[in-house]
Amino acid sequence: MHVLILGGTTEARRLAELLAADAVPGFRVTTSLAGRVAAPRLPPGEVRVGGFGGAEGLAAWLDEQGVDALVDATHPFAGTISRNAAKAAADARVPLLALRRPGWVPVAGDVWHETGSLAEAAELLPSLGRRVFLTTGRMGLAAFAALDDLWFLVRSVDAPEAPVPSRMDLLLDRGPFTLDGERELLRRHRIDVVVTKDSGGAATAPKLTAARAAGLPVVVVRRPPLPAGVQVAAGPEQALEWLGDAGRGGPNGEGSSGR
Repeated sequence: MHVLILGGTTEARRLAELLAADAVPGFRVTTSLAGRVAAPRLPPGEVRVGGFGGAEGLAAWLDEQGVDALVDATHPFAGTISRNAAKAAADARVPLLALRRPGWVPVAGDVWHETGSLAEAAELLPSLGRRVFLTTGRMGLAAFAALDDLWFLVRSVDAPEAPVPSRMDLLLDRGPFTLDGERELLRRHRIDVVVTKDSGGAATAPKLTAARAAGLPVVVVRRPPLPAGVQVAAGPEQALEWLGDAGRGGPNGEGSSGR
């Protein structure tokens, strides 16, 4: 059974590791990476780098390569890719699963301001602080470029492209991050507001704990919704069970191409 994983996340790499280790015998795994990160951590199995040319291109690739199941394990904010995956899977009649880590949930002491987009976050920021820890990644910084009265510490894996905020320090780093490290970062840079996407997971969650301890407001950009009707797994092990059912033609493998 040929499984295509749309990857780029820790969960995608872990699922590829499980499949490559023959946790479920008889599976061939290919992971597709968008190619936006300069030096990605490559998963085991076959790896494909680059786009497909939209939903039509992905559907054609699924058919040409004899893919039997598609797992969308992209970043929770990769909305366009997820929409293309849903359409391609339907057109190619290949079962689709979205592998999504659970989102973060506020707890006592959190001062969260939830928004629906980066633009909304940028509009809210001037009322919350002047020294911003911006952890939304290198894409989308244009939303904050006009906020000349604010200072930004921008953390991302790779350097962003213009337009970016005029008053900005860039920190190139990759998680997981420690609580002590995040506390020191906030203290050293005199941060008074944090901005993050609701990526979920433990690797970057310590910034939320550090902000809570410091009493700082956090602007949390909500995730875009998944396409209607797409099944969701919260972790690689659950996705593995779904693939096992799909391979056996079980109830979770409805729509299997039967290749």
